[in-house]
Amino acid sequence: MNILELESISKMFGGLQALSDVSLGLEVGERRALIGPNGAGKSTLFHIIAGILSPTLGMVRFFGKNINRFPTYRRVDLGICQTFQVISLFKGLSVLENSMFAVQSLKPIKYSLHRPLRSYRHVVVDAEEMVRDWGFWEKRDMRVADLSYGDQRLVDIMLAMARKPRLLLLDEPTSGLALAEIETVISRINGLSRDITFMLIEHNMDVALNLADTISVLHMGRLVAEGSPEAIQQNSQVQDIYLGVGK
Repeated sequence: MNILELESISKMFGGLQALSDVSLGLEVGERRALIGPNGAGKSTLFHIIAGILSPTLGMVRFFGKNINRFPTYRRVDLGICQTFQVISLFKGLSVLENSMFAVQSLKPIKYSLHRPLRSYRHVVVDAEEMVRDWGFWEKRDMRVADLSYGDQRLVDIMLAMARKPRLLLLDEPTSGLALAEIETVISRINGLSRDITFMLIEHNMDVALNLADTISVLHMGRLVAEGSPEAIQQNSQVQDIYLGVGK
């Protein structure tokens, strides 16, 4: 069963064609990498799936339902969550405080602003459990700004996971990380339950090959290849336009 179907997605920005007739489907539990040169339209496609942008033409279906007119918050409620290239955290707050805000967003009290968040014991308990599960217990009271960049990336993914997503969109989750940090992020992503479908944008081919069941290749706004990591590695067109080693 497909959790996500993109049907003939095109996107125009004035006279610029960012995406042209892109169609693809993701099965429940699939792990998909979206690769391609800078400017290929990868982030634009993610923003259309998440509802940040609307397609000029085409349709986005989630479990068979047309969600073209659904704003971002409704898509989040359906289980579509996205992380971004630029990490978006409350960097002046601690890891635990960031986690409590994420947990609060799932509770009926999410609009309650008249009491300190720590006074809601069930929010604190759930946030502490999440921080412990992700290996941040010893760093729970550290300001996010004082964490390594790799740890900030992991906290960002952790907070997205707090929403209990059905579809997780990871936009360059290893960007700017050192090798050891990349290995930690790969390990954590590989450890996600197969109940969660994810799609990631990745420029590091080793990471894409390590994480993905299927790889889709965008070039100049068009889907030019799709297949297993092995098939994509051997695809001469992909080698020419992306790896630069084609014959």
